[in-house]
Amino acid sequence: MSLLNNLIVSSLPIIPKPIVGFVAGRYIAGAQFDDAARVTKNLNAQRIMATMDLLGEDVFDHSEAATAKDAYKEILRSIHREHLDSNLSLKLTQIGLKLDKSFCEQNLREILLVAKDKKNFIRIDMEDHTCTDTTLDLYKSVRRDFENAGVAIQAYLRRSQADVLELVKQRANFRLCKGIYIEPEAIAFKGREEIRNNFLSLLRIMLDRGAYVGVATHDDVLIDASCRIIAERKLSPDKYEFQMLLGVREKLRLKLRENGHRVRVYVPFGRQWYPYSVRRLKENPAIAGYALKTLFSKDSVN
Repeated sequence: MSLLNNLIVSSLPIIPKPIVGFVAGRYIAGAQFDDAARVTKNLNAQRIMATMDLLGEDVFDHSEAATAKDAYKEILRSIHREHLDSNLSLKLTQIGLKLDKSFCEQNLREILLVAKDKKNFIRIDMEDHTCTDTTLDLYKSVRRDFENAGVAIQAYLRRSQADVLELVKQRANFRLCKGIYIEPEAIAFKGREEIRNNFLSLLRIMLDRGAYVGVATHDDVLIDASCRIIAERKLSPDKYEFQMLLGVREKLRLKLRENGHRVRVYVPFGRQWYPYSVRRLKENPAIAGYALKTLFSKDSVN
């Protein structure tokens, strides 16, 4: 299948944008906040929470970063105004991480102040390894003042156990995922089983030290094992949640919800949907074949 996946990715420049949009439409709410609000309302009606994400990253202009910051603040106000059960995920590179660390922190603190005022929560996404140190440094800094901030940890990074052991001292709020960026073997596990094993090891550390965890995976093996770990510890549903991407494993997320687990769906939106879609396909060619299957099987993601 890898040959087909790579063939699809190499053909992206000549694939008409509407076709990419057709495929992406399952996984992206739309270009505007109203699109994300509509999707979120539908999820909420199923007793499923959301986390909105305004698409965009790698900003190298101060005015663009400030614009993104203001947009996030307005999204938080709109979520509050429309009574949506959704928090907000963001990438620090979108609000100036690669421009100036202090500038980025100030932007993040402004967003967190609005979130705190609206009784909402900000999840800081983790990006590629070049951003890991600065992302965690900024999270540790703002966590001292804002309990409504959480961070993502990628299980395939070899450093993640040390990071988690440090972060739990601040009672960090985690999203635990496998990781999607292509990283060197020197810093990242490559084998499926070793990534799974590290994921579950990190989950045990987080839960045993009282951290709230968003278990972010579509992997049946990891979901089943996570459920066993949660049951063994007799954790109430307010201590964790499962997180999934929009358009993926829809039947499974409903089953988890019906079994009493809290479930949150990642709802990306914005005018940057096309570069986001192309970038994700290039970063992980396996997604290309997965997306192709959805064109021919309505049940392939359930």
